[in-house]
Amino acid sequence: MILSASRRTDIPCYYSEWFMNRIRAGSVCTRNPMNHKQLSRIRLTPETVDCIVFWTKDAQNILNKLLELDRLGYKYYFQFTLTPYDRAIERGLRDKADIIKTFIQLSSLIGKERVIWRYDPIILNEKMDISYHKEQFERFCCKLAGFTETVTISFVDMYPKLKTDLVRLIADEELAELSSFFGAQAKAHGLKITACCEKADLTRFGIEKASCIDKSLIERICGHPIVAERDKNQREGCSCCKSIDIGSYNSCLNGCVYCYATDSISSAERRSNTHDPQSELLIGTVGEDERMIERH
Repeated sequence: MILSASRRTDIPCYYSEWFMNRIRAGSVCTRNPMNHKQLSRIRLTPETVDCIVFWTKDAQNILNKLLELDRLGYKYYFQFTLTPYDRAIERGLRDKADIIKTFIQLSSLIGKERVIWRYDPIILNEKMDISYHKEQFERFCCKLAGFTETVTISFVDMYPKLKTDLVRLIADEELAELSSFFGAQAKAHGLKITACCEKADLTRFGIEKASCIDKSLIERICGHPIVAERDKNQREGCSCCKSIDIGSYNSCLNGCVYCYATDSISSAERRSNTHDPQSELLIGTVGEDERMIERH
């Protein structure tokens, strides 16, 4: 089993104490986001978990817990999103210069092959235009190239609930210009570059299709083959392996205006206030009359 922690919320940044409590307990409970009454209990032993994939925008709060994870025998890697946006776009994050230091510290602790840099989503507006992204991507490449092997990009999706004038539609010619630049810069800095769920074929720019939950990388980290099929429940164009996500929607406090997993920062704050680090569930509690399915 591959554990995703989490596409739905930033567990390393905000809920690492809870996560480690569940690791020590050997199990975790989740609610089906499509059916609130459907709960599952998932075993979290090193024998049942092939690999943990962490998703974060700031790993600082989990750094001091990684030695225990290693000692217990868990294998893991990080999808670490690091963009040049300020607090107008990513309202809850620390200063990016400090987060860059955390990225480097994490890579130094666990190895650069286990820290995937995500420059996503790419958004354009009046302030952050093509020239801005070219300058910032090159700057980030210079700082991070020695501490990761791969950078993953994506261009923002204009989905219906995205209601902000800070993000605009990206034209095809803009996407091509940026992709060409990013591909060349990644190559110049010795980085593999991939694109997450992009409909456009970017291979002509040296950009491969991403598999964020990546069977080959997991086998490299684990040192042996694993059984992992493609995850059919993800959006079109996703080539990730099947995983179990233990996060909860509307609980991330990063405050990113482009986020698909959070309706608003106020709803995230309300739900986060119900969080108990000792609970089996990330948010809320298990009711006495609720049915639990045991998953292995």
